[in-house]
Amino acid sequence: MKDCIFCKIINGEIPSDKVYENESAFAFEDIEPMAPVHVIVVPKMHIATLMDFSSENSKAAADLIEAVQEVARIKKVDQPGFRTVINCNKNGGQLIYHLHIHVLGGRKLKDEMG
Repeated sequence: MKDCIFCKIINGEIPSDKVYENESAFAFEDIEPMAPVHVIVVPKMHIATLMDFSSENSKAAADLIEAVQEVARIKKVDQPGFRTVINCNKNGGQLIYHLHIHVLGGRKLKDEMG
């Protein structure tokens, strides 16, 4: 998708602080971190929302989860723990319509779910 900021980051048109990359996922530092560790993990294939995953792109889903695991190891939050967040559509708080997973850690995170 030509106007997607995450597609431009993946293609190197916009610079980023790359953390990890595999066959179908790319991870980079968030420019407005909400925790000491805040990495964005995106599929290289443009998938707009979580609701757009299907059996046709299930390999991308597996690679995305693998990338999240690797990011947690690289950032050394795998053992103490971390949070993953996927915002989906407008009411879910999604601002960029390219599926992405926030990996947050590096401190004890508050329970914001209630």
